[in-house]
Amino acid sequence: MADTIAVCQFTATNDKAQNLKTIQKFVKYANEQKATMVFLPEATDFMATSDLESKNSSEPLDGPLMSEYKKLACENSMWLSIGGFHELQHNSGNSLHFNSHVIINNEGKIEGVYRKIHLFDVQVPEKKINLKESNMTNPGMEIVPPIKTPLGDIGLAICYDLRFPELSTILRKMGATILTFPSAFTVPTGEAHWKTLLKARAIENQCYVVAAAQYGCHNEKRKSFGQSLVIDPWGEVVGEGIKYSPNIPTNEEVILVTIDKNMSKNVQEKIPVFNHRRNDLYQLTATKVPSTNLSKDYMFSDKVIPKSTVFYATAYSYAFTNIRCVVPGHVLVASTRPAKRLEDLSTIEANDFFQTVIKIQKVVEKVYGSNSSTICVQDGPDAGQTIAHVHCHILPRKAGDFPKNDNVYHELANHDKRDNDPIRSLEEMSKEAELLRKNL
Repeated sequence: MADTIAVCQFTATNDKAQNLKTIQKFVKYANEQKATMVFLPEATDFMATSDLESKNSSEPLDGPLMSEYKKLACENSMWLSIGGFHELQHNSGNSLHFNSHVIINNEGKIEGVYRKIHLFDVQVPEKKINLKESNMTNPGMEIVPPIKTPLGDIGLAICYDLRFPELSTILRKMGATILTFPSAFTVPTGEAHWKTLLKARAIENQCYVVAAAQYGCHNEKRKSFGQSLVIDPWGEVVGEGIKYSPNIPTNEEVILVTIDKNMSKNVQEKIPVFNHRRNDLYQLTATKVPSTNLSKDYMFSDKVIPKSTVFYATAYSYAFTNIRCVVPGHVLVASTRPAKRLEDLSTIEANDFFQTVIKIQKVVEKVYGSNSSTICVQDGPDAGQTIAHVHCHILPRKAGDFPKNDNVYHELANHDKRDNDPIRSLEEMSKEAELLRKNL
């Protein structure tokens, strides 16, 4: 099983319209070559000449330039990796600017957005390097689970993220078969480290690595190294663009590569290094997993939890309002997968479960005017678990809510066993979920 990809290298400038024309030309060519997906470098939209210009030229994801990319994908029935988009967000009157990697499917819909988490703040006076990405960019706050595509599951990163192997390993553990590093490496760092780092990420994670790169002289202040690369899961270079040369100030190049969708699995079976990791001695998991779209019902053992009562969810956990409450604001967090005991959760599931509990505790305390909570997991039937599905009770507490503080545990053990006690209506639980959702 094989698909062709088109990895694009060019010299972006601050002229967004001209850069778009270049991208349109690349995608048209890729379509003619029967490619499935086009990979574009960091700063696909523009390469600014100053921090102020960068901020002033940024656009939201629903702006005109992203609309052009989506239209291009749809018209050519082509998946696109917009390797770096200067994304503008407005939040409570503040403007936020992100370096965002956007995946668009062949119908022109955005499948995923990763906002760069490692910002490149580097000063090397002897080489006249003074780059401070944080002057114009806000850091992303989450690792995005791999995006499902016809090529396989694609892990998203950007440029400087390449130097942090933990991110690649976490993406691989999340199921990535392809790791992407759209970049605009400087010439000195590119000459020293670019190829070595990319090969290392491919070999240690047994994944394809796709790195579309900016090339050449963007303006008087900025040059990029180029050498777009595709490396297979065995560490072999299977596609390569030219490196920067002073004699060639600009470059436009499309590297066509055939991706063997079975190769990652085959290499992992030959040398199953992830099976040999000593999780009893060390672990590596994401501490924050992005929330997911609350558009489906969830299963709580054999019971259906209506989507209107779910107010937060990740790939591994979800939070919902309770049908019988011991105190106002009593909510539940459950594992997405129907595990019966805590010991049945994987490391990443357990980590996400308790991170979600902490997040939800803060929200219910805020909404219900509390500064304390009872947090309880009844792990197994002898501990009072009546639903054989890992879940945690979160009860925001107030002074005097019980005559004796520990009475809460008696009430918690019996609140769902008294059949004559009234249950809350779906309307009431949904209304509470909406309130909590707004306060996340």
